[in-house]
Amino acid sequence: MRPPRSIRIGIDTGGTFTDVVVFDETTGEVVTTKTPSTPHDPAEGFLAGVEKGLALIGLGASDGPAIAAISHGTTVATNQLLEGKVDRLGFITNTGYEAMLEIARQSVPDGYGNSYFWVKPDRIVPRHLVKGVEGRMDFEGNEVRPFDEEGARAVARWFRAQGIVTLGVSFLHAYANPAHEERMRQVLADEHPDAVVSISSEVLREYREYERSMTTLVDAAVKPRLRSYVGNIQARLAGFSSAIEPVEIPFYVMKSNGGVLSADEVVHQPITTVLSGPAAGALGAALIAKVAGFDRVLTSDGGGTSTDVSVVIDGEPTLTTEGSVGAFPSKIPMIDVVTVGAGGGSIAWLSPEGSLKVGPQSAGAAPGPICYAQGGADVTVTDAHVVLGRIPPHLLGGEIPLDVPAARAGVEALAGKLGMSAEACATGVLEISAWNQANALRQVTVKRGLDVRDFTLVTFGGSGSLLLCRLMDVLGIPTVLVPPNPGNVSAFGLLTVDVKNDYVQTHVSLASALDPGAVGRIYDDLTARAAVALSGEGFAAEQHQFVRTADLRYFGQAFEVRVPVPDGPVTPETLTVVADRFHAEHRSTYGYDFSADPSQQVEWVNLRVSGIGPIQRPEIRRAGLDTPPPSGSSYSTSGGSDLDGRVASASERIETTRPVCFDAADGYVETPVVWRPDLAPGVRVDGPVIVEEFGSTVPIHPGFTATVDAYLNLIVTRAHEEEAGGA
Repeated sequence: MRPPRSIRIGIDTGGTFTDVVVFDETTGEVVTTKTPSTPHDPAEGFLAGVEKGLALIGLGASDGPAIAAISHGTTVATNQLLEGKVDRLGFITNTGYEAMLEIARQSVPDGYGNSYFWVKPDRIVPRHLVKGVEGRMDFEGNEVRPFDEEGARAVARWFRAQGIVTLGVSFLHAYANPAHEERMRQVLADEHPDAVVSISSEVLREYREYERSMTTLVDAAVKPRLRSYVGNIQARLAGFSSAIEPVEIPFYVMKSNGGVLSADEVVHQPITTVLSGPAAGALGAALIAKVAGFDRVLTSDGGGTSTDVSVVIDGEPTLTTEGSVGAFPSKIPMIDVVTVGAGGGSIAWLSPEGSLKVGPQSAGAAPGPICYAQGGADVTVTDAHVVLGRIPPHLLGGEIPLDVPAARAGVEALAGKLGMSAEACATGVLEISAWNQANALRQVTVKRGLDVRDFTLVTFGGSGSLLLCRLMDVLGIPTVLVPPNPGNVSAFGLLTVDVKNDYVQTHVSLASALDPGAVGRIYDDLTARAAVALSGEGFAAEQHQFVRTADLRYFGQAFEVRVPVPDGPVTPETLTVVADRFHAEHRSTYGYDFSADPSQQVEWVNLRVSGIGPIQRPEIRRAGLDTPPPSGSSYSTSGGSDLDGRVASASERIETTRPVCFDAADGYVETPVVWRPDLAPGVRVDGPVIVEEFGSTVPIHPGFTATVDAYLNLIVTRAHEEEAGGA
C-alpha cells in the first residue's frame, strides 16, 4: 500500500507570472510550473497555480489533506510602498515631539552639495494628523511623567471623529518600558474600536526614535491591505477539502529576514514581509549555488517589473537592518537586496531632451508589453527581445503566443523618433537595461568594498538570464550560473526556508561596565519569547533552534556592527569573545580596528535572538545518479551520463534555428535553438545559440560558451577562458 503523500508548495506571485514549485516530501519529487498573475485579484492566480502544480503530480483540489504546507512570497506590502499608495494614517507620540517626522535625519541624497536644491519629501503622516499625549519614560524605562489617561482618550476620540482608522503609536524609550504604549493601545480599543493599531514596542524594540517611529507607521500602513490579501487566500484555500470534510491547509508567508511565518501571525507583523519575494529568490539561488560548489555569488532575480540583486558569501545572503522600501526606511532584519526597475515589462521612453530611457515604469501584467496583445502601447524590454529574436514568439512552451509584428511596429515607431533602425533601437533598449542591472550589482559590491570580479553571478527569474552575456562584459564577471527552471527559483526558495522570528532589545552599555548577568537575563527573556512563538507554530521544544547576536560599536560611533554571541551562560569570557569578534568584523568591513588601542572603548547597543523552526528541504540531486521524477520540469531531472568530465558537443541536439540579432551592426544571424531539458551533464554549447526551456530563455552570444554541470546548471563563461581551462 502506498504511504500517504505529504506535499509542500512554494508560490511566488510576481508582476507578470505566478511561479509554483511542488515538493513531495514522501518521494522527494520536485515539479515546477507557472501561471499568469491576476493583478485584479491575486488570490485567483494563486489558486490557479496550486491547482496546476497539484495536477502535475496527479492530485486535485479534493486532495487537500495531502498538502502539508503552502509557503508564499508576496509583493503586496512592497508594491504598496514602492507606489506610494499609503492611505490616511494617524501618528500618536509624546507631547512636544509631534515634529519628529519633519525633523527626521540630517540626510541629503547625493551629498550635501545637493542640499540647496533638494526638497524634503512629504512625510508618511502629515503634520495635522500627528497628536501628542503627555507622559514620559527615560532610557532605562523609569517613568519620568505619568501617562495622561484623559488626554489619551481625547486623542482617540479625535481620530475617530476624523475617520482615521489606521494608527501608529511610538513613545520615547518604549523599547525600555512599553507600559505607556500598551495603555494607549487599550485606550484606543475602548474609544476607537475600529482602529488598526501598531505600537513601536512590538514592531521594533530598539532605540533611535525616528527609525522606530517610521517602521511602526509603515507596519500600520500595510497592515489593512496585507490582512485583506492573506484573509482572501485563506478563505479560498478552505475550498481545497477532502470529499468528507474541509481541511485547514497550513499557510506560511515569506519574511524579509529569510524565514517564514504562519499567515495567522504575519498579519500582526506585516512590516516583516516588505521584501518577501526577493528574499526567497536570494535564498533559493544561494542553496543552488552552494550545492554546485560556488560559495561567493551575486544573485540577480529578473522579473516583469524589476531586478533584485544581493550578495551571498559562504552560502548565506548578507543581512541588514538599515534597509528601506521606496521612500520609507524600515529598520527590520532583512536580506540585503537592491532593487532596480529593470524587468521584462520596463517601458522604454524618451526624456524631454530626446534621449532614450528604460524604466522604472513598467507595463506589468495588464496591459503588459505590446507583444502580449492585451492593449499595451508602450515598447518594453520584452518587446525588444522578441523583435531581435532573442526570445521565441511564445511564452511558457507555447501557452502564451506573442504578437511579434505588433512589437516590431512599436519598436519601429520609437526608432523613428530617434532616427535609427529598429534593430539599433531594440539593442539600445537592452543595453540601457543591462547597465541598469549592472549598476545595481555595483551597489551591493563595489560600493561596499567588494570586487565584483571575485564572484560568480547567478541569474534567475523569467527575464534574469536574458542579458547575462552583456553583464559579464560590463562588469568583468568571469562565470555565470543559470539554474534549471530559473523562472521558478524564488518559488523553490520558499521551500528551503525555516520558520524564523527575530527579537531585539536595546541595552546600551560600555563593555567595561557591562554586567554579564544582566545580558544573560535579557537573552533568556528574548529566547523565551522566541520559544513561545515556535511552539505556537507547531514545533516541539526539541526542534527549537536559537541564534544570538549583538550590535556593537566603538564609543562615539553612530552605527553598529553585528556579531554572533556564543551559546550557553553569559560569562565575562563570553563578553571577551564577542568583543574580539567585533574587532575582527570591524576590520573586515572597514579595513581597520582599535583592538590594540585601550583608549577606544567598545560599546554594546542591541541584543538579538532569532528563533528558528527547521523544515525539510528539497534535495538538489546530481543528474543521472538518482531516479528521475515523472515530470519533465524538475530540479532533479536526469538527462544523460556525461558525468566523467568529458565535454560533449551539442550539435546533434540542435532541432531548429531562427534569425537572431546580437549586434545591430551585424544584423540577424541564423542561430541554433536548443531545448534545455535535452542537454545532458557535460554537454557544451557554443555561442551564438539560444537555449530555451518552459519558463525562460538564455541567449548565448558569440564568443561565449555554456556547459551543463552535474546538477543541470548552465555554467556560462567566455569561450577563450573555457579553451584555456581545457588546455
